[in-house]
Amino acid sequence: MTQSKNGQRPATKRLIVTSDDFGVALAVNDAVEQAHREGILTAASLMVSGDAAADAVARARTMPKLGVGLHLVLVEGRPTLPPEQVPDLVDATGHFRTDMVRAGITIFARPAARRQLLAEVEAQFAAFAATGLKLDHVNAHKHFHLHPTIASAVLKIGKRYGMKSVRAPIEPRAVLAEIEPGTGGFDIAHFWALLVRRRMRAAGMTVPDQVFGLAWSGALDTARLRGLIAHLPDGLTEIYAHPATNDRYPGHAPGYAYRAELAALTDPLAREEISRKRIERGCFADFA
Repeated sequence: MTQSKNGQRPATKRLIVTSDDFGVALAVNDAVEQAHREGILTAASLMVSGDAAADAVARARTMPKLGVGLHLVLVEGRPTLPPEQVPDLVDATGHFRTDMVRAGITIFARPAARRQLLAEVEAQFAAFAATGLKLDHVNAHKHFHLHPTIASAVLKIGKRYGMKSVRAPIEPRAVLAEIEPGTGGFDIAHFWALLVRRRMRAAGMTVPDQVFGLAWSGALDTARLRGLIAHLPDGLTEIYAHPATNDRYPGHAPGYAYRAELAALTDPLAREEISRKRIERGCFADFA
């Protein structure tokens, strides 16, 4: 077995705890800072065109141990480029389309849409680079990078901007069922995530062995998070959440329990359990 920098054997269980949607609103930024300083959060994924992106970047500069990555937005958001430069990707309001199936078909079938996709992905990577923050990881809103055409764009462009780690949301449903019997079932995203993990690892990217947060998106409360920590598999695991200090901030997703997720991330018993089980916690760069 390889050894860590201090000569000790690396931890069998390694954990990254990520907040998505960093920069979408001040309520999210507040929660990210609180969950990192007082809780177990180790990483955050930045929406570079979010309404509060500048505030998120300013906070990130005061938290050097927080791994900040790029949360690519290609659906349900605002493009980084002017809407007239990506007409096949946006609706009449100038925002990305909300119908992922239709958007995915358009990107796959229309050469013009693929060119616009490349330009927009490039613009978002460039906007992140302009912040001066180190690129810890890359993922996408609604996991849209599982689309093979988008995955190709991310890999092609991301490597030029120093991308080294990518999320593939492979969620072991058997673990969820141990925590809440009856949870599980087939998920078509699992198949595409397996393909993305294989492809990204072949390109030299670090990809977690398993990711939790998909089945309980917007509902990762304290009991569920404690359960995940208690049943954490061996290997590198990412748990992602959507904390906020307000359940109804502008642009919130209906039904999401944002404050409950923040409470879970700042739960002192969760931190104690991580320490007791000797789980190594860090951001993507710590394990790349």
